[in-house]
Amino acid sequence: MNMNRRLATCALVVSFGLALAGASEVRLTADPSIPAAVGKAHLNKEKNGNLKLELQVHHLAKPSALTPARQAYVVWIQPRGKDPQNQGVLKLDDKLEGKFENTVSNQDFEVFITAEDNPTAESPSEPKLLKGTMQP
Repeated sequence: MNMNRRLATCALVVSFGLALAGASEVRLTADPSIPAAVGKAHLNKEKNGNLKLELQVHHLAKPSALTPARQAYVVWIQPRGKDPQNQGVLKLDDKLEGKFENTVSNQDFEVFITAEDNPTAESPSEPKLLKGTMQP
């Protein structure tokens, strides 16, 4: 009984600590054109005060295998009331899994992934293959 209380207290302290640290996690919604794809977005406040965005995706086909074929998957963030910002390329491994990390300056934004002909595109094409909303 005493051990269960300790474990419950530890779990509560860890949960509370994560909440204070500003960690949040959002499941990304897949476009109907890619029903097998899944993804998560994490936003963590680092010790230095920066916000770190981390994405993990699974079951996303290589962009060259799409119809029409594309050159790269691009990660975008769109703060409320502002234009989308290209954050960089999401690279996939041979297991069709990908990870992406970047520092962001805003806590409240939409994050999404598109398939692009140009990895340095200045505006996103449609559809938004995976998307989610990050909020504090």
